[in-house]
Amino acid sequence: MKGRKVTGFTNEEEEAVGLTDVVPFLLEDVLKQQGGDFSKDSVFEPYVVQDGLLITGQNPPSSEPAAEKLLEALASMQ
Repeated sequence: MKGRKVTGFTNEEEEAVGLTDVVPFLLEDVLKQQGGDFSKDSVFEPYVVQDGLLITGQNPPSSEPAAEKLLEALASMQ
């Protein structure tokens, strides 16, 4: 994970859905602790980060743009 550009469910989003005291860890914190270059956009807005073949989405609204990035990556491999 160290040095990889990533995104994921943010601490603010966990708080917005009331899960900060339910989940065993906050994904944003762990990705940063493991050396990930974590970036994010506004709460519950689609946001996707690609680092080589690693494609990550911030939240459920990011599913479609993440799938589009995946298809682009697969197409470029042909």
